[in-house]
Amino acid sequence: MTEDIAGGGRVTFGRGYNVWIMGIDGTWRRNCVLKAVSANDAELTLESSIEGLNLKEFFLLLSSTGLAYRRCELVKVNGAQIDIRFTSTKGSTKKKSSARGDGEMASA
Repeated sequence: MTEDIAGGGRVTFGRGYNVWIMGIDGTWRRNCVLKAVSANDAELTLESSIEGLNLKEFFLLLSSTGLAYRRCELVKVNGAQIDIRFTSTKGSTKKKSSARGDGEMASA
């Protein structure tokens, strides 16, 4: 079913996993198949055309209801296959560092 590729921590799915990509503003959504995934990136095979879509930043939806998702950016297009990179939210690292600072001050 899955195969772990040594060194990269990437998992490859033999048949693929049905997922969707959706625009940040929610104006478009496309079916695709997740072929491989790691903590930082993934490979998708598209089932329809992406011509004319803004793929600079979009969501990878892992469930049909959209409750499980990752924010992504396009890395490479090769025919129907695309490589994507997961992006992190900009405020997440600042929140963690300020939370650590509060804890340190409380213990001092």
